[in-house]
Amino acid sequence: MEIRFIKINKLQENKSIVFLINKDVDLSKYNFSDTELNYIKTKINSDEKHITINQYTHFVYLQIVDKKEQDYQINESLRKEAYKLCKHIKENKIDSITIANLTNNEQAIVSFAEGLALSNYDFIRYKNPEKEKTIYLTEINLFCNKLEPRQVERLQISTDAVYLSRDLINEPVSFLTSEQLATEIQKIGKDAGFNVEVFNKKKIETLRMGGLLAVNKGSVDPPTFSILEWKPEYAKNRKPIILVGKGIVYDTGGLSLKPTKSMDTMKSDMSGAAAVIGTLYAISKAKLPVHVIGLIPSTDNRPNGNAYTPGDVITMHNGLTVEVLNTDAEGRMILADALSYAKQYKPELVVDIATLTGAAAVAIGGYGIVAMGTADEKIFDTLKQSGNNVYERIVEFPFWDEYDELLKSDIADIKNIGGRDAGAITAGKFLEHFTDYPYVHLDIAGPAFIQKEDSYRGKGGTGVGVRLLFDYFKSIV
Repeated sequence: MEIRFIKINKLQENKSIVFLINKDVDLSKYNFSDTELNYIKTKINSDEKHITINQYTHFVYLQIVDKKEQDYQINESLRKEAYKLCKHIKENKIDSITIANLTNNEQAIVSFAEGLALSNYDFIRYKNPEKEKTIYLTEINLFCNKLEPRQVERLQISTDAVYLSRDLINEPVSFLTSEQLATEIQKIGKDAGFNVEVFNKKKIETLRMGGLLAVNKGSVDPPTFSILEWKPEYAKNRKPIILVGKGIVYDTGGLSLKPTKSMDTMKSDMSGAAAVIGTLYAISKAKLPVHVIGLIPSTDNRPNGNAYTPGDVITMHNGLTVEVLNTDAEGRMILADALSYAKQYKPELVVDIATLTGAAAVAIGGYGIVAMGTADEKIFDTLKQSGNNVYERIVEFPFWDEYDELLKSDIADIKNIGGRDAGAITAGKFLEHFTDYPYVHLDIAGPAFIQKEDSYRGKGGTGVGVRLLFDYFKSIV
């Protein structure tokens, strides 16, 4: 599915339209009858935020743009109001709508249009189109003199990237095996213009990626390791920025088997990989002048005959030995090999993004992203600002050396879990052992996949991380 944004210079007659207005707006020149104008005035005076007028051939909606303390709060409020409108649009099977911005804030129309488009998403691949059609809106026209073509282009790119990421997350493992994920990455790279190289199991064995191979031992499907690269000639960074995404296409917990309910959503355990893919798509389509490499180790985690076991000692890509105490702590095992592999690029910065720990979700719920690492605080500040801009907010956790004590092993260099205390942090500290560069760890376990519809984030895969990282890269170039 797709939705198109089109900038227009003239309002169309008898077409459904949304006016973004302030309370003191003058609507006299917009073909409202006196009765309608009086109705609108009454609604505004009673503090209504959303007003609907049925003009029989089409609907006219008026959305009050509230003032907030922070601009990012205004933008988030508009996204959520657009979600409410989207329900009405679907009920009335409207396929094209115009948004007219009558405020002085050009960002208002971008945020409202983004919220409307993301609310309109639905994963329909396995539905019978003859029995059920849930999507009608395919076109959003934007009327705003201050709106630049580049803003529209980047809104389109960002929305497409989130849709792409959500589609990947929502795919079941019956289709999206590790090999199929690599195939999808190659297709997306060809479309967006970034390069893709895929390592097969033999190559992974040659590289001695012990973590990825250990997790894969219980699967009948081979692992893959995908390298995505956007390297324009005009890149501003001399050293690449690397994104590492966890690509567990399905997680049973392995021999440390999850309860059935906890397995229901585990097709989403590759949400980090989906975020990296969506981000590479976006920066490539936008032709941002930044050299970015994505690394995606991928496998499923199953309790088959020769699965790795609690008590095993695994030699990782960088030579460190890891005592496995929980096979359900598999994400850090495959990410560790990728982080070690990243050293060869001598990167400026490495960011990993992963549905890594239930502890992160317990700590802050689904309301934000847990972050930690060794990168300069300026990098964290910029990421936090991007998090506010797109409302994928970041909470920075401590990364003190004392947490390393919890990872000490009696028989190996480190163990793969640190116990109940500070579980999200010890997972990040485990990964730190495989880095020698500025590093940021983003744990998206809370917001990556939701089982109850949450405004424009929808239900199922949210694509969290795509808008955050795209905004981050736009801000540094």
